Amino acid sequence: MNVRYRITLTSEEREGLRSMIQAGKGRFRRLKRAQILLAASSGSSDVAIVRNLSVGASTVYRTKRRFVEEGLEAALSEEPRPGADRKLVAKEEALLIATACAAPPTGRARWTLALLAGEMVRLTSHDSLSTETIRRRLAENQLKPWQKKMWCIPKVDAEFVARMEDVLDLYAETPDEKRPVVCFDERQLIGEARVPVAPKPGKPARVDYEYVRNGTANVFMFVDVNRPWRHAKVTDRRACGDFAECMRDLVDIHYPQAERIRVVMDNLSTHSAAALYETFDATEARRILRRLEIHYTPKHASWLNMVEIEIGVMVSQCLDRRIPSKAMLVKEVKAWERRRNRDKSRINWLFTVDRARQKLGRAYPAHATEGRRASRAA
Repeated sequence: MNVRYRITLTSEEREGLRSMIQAGKGRFRRLKRAQILLAASSGSSDVAIVRNLSVGASTVYRTKRRFVEEGLEAALSEEPRPGADRKLVAKEEALLIATACAAPPTGRARWTLALLAGEMVRLTSHDSLSTETIRRRLAENQLKPWQKKMWCIPKVDAEFVARMEDVLDLYAETPDEKRPVVCFDERQLIGEARVPVAPKPGKPARVDYEYVRNGTANVFMFVDVNRPWRHAKVTDRRACGDFAECMRDLVDIHYPQAERIRVVMDNLSTHSAAALYETFDATEARRILRRLEIHYTPKHASWLNMVEIEIGVMVSQCLDRRIPSKAMLVKEVKAWERRRNRDKSRINWLFTVDRARQKLGRAYPAHATEGRRASRAA
């Protein structure tokens, strides 16, 4: 290739290119073009540049040509590349967004890329549209109609705030052996239809695709907020009588020396003082209740109950498999409980009243917000 373009760099341009190469900052191709210009400016032939820099002859030619015709910055930058026109014009993109945000077709739970592509073909003059075109346009508008985001706080009102801060204050109190704080909840378990096939070398475990209710069991869980102790009790049901028996165990077996036990639980219908009167005579029910101080979490805010974390650990570590009988379930849960207590495993709870007011401040009732502002101003 005959040399048609000669490179002459000023001292400032040469120093700038050398600094850029030495710093190694910028895109790889931009650094390569800087090396080409420096080499050409020093008198190296195109063949030598191709060999020494491991670039193509056409790259050397285009870089030199753009420097002579358009200047240094143009020579270092990417040359505009021709591309196909966008399949969807502005009005069609607006229609796509409106469709993705609307209800899906009858019989379908959600929009998919294929469904949206078919719907756009029906609504516009296009003969066909690829799912990649739909995906790119949705991504540009930060839309993912097939995804769902769950939240735990449907409404923050005065009752929600009162219950939340009551529970968080309990967690923050100095430990008191005479007045322990215990979190309580339960988890229902549903059996599988068939026995999974164990893994073998070269073959993963196999699980039958059928999901059939094959017997149920229930696990009640206690967690002490201030010491590394938990207790899991397996029952056939989670009725009022089972709840009442758990409360009597808490008072008589687990904390016989405590003057008063503060129990955090959710607002389930069975979690009530009435359950004890339905199960025991009035004298016994009143004896148990005198030892208990129940604190309810807000509705739809079970995440505030520390025991939920421990139940999740139990499910992932112990119960995430087929357990064929209640006897085996009791055995496995007891083994898990002993190990957790032996290891002194604890829950590191970080959510406090102050953090709640920071995170949920805007959702607090208006009077509370105004009061906080007034106190800060004072």
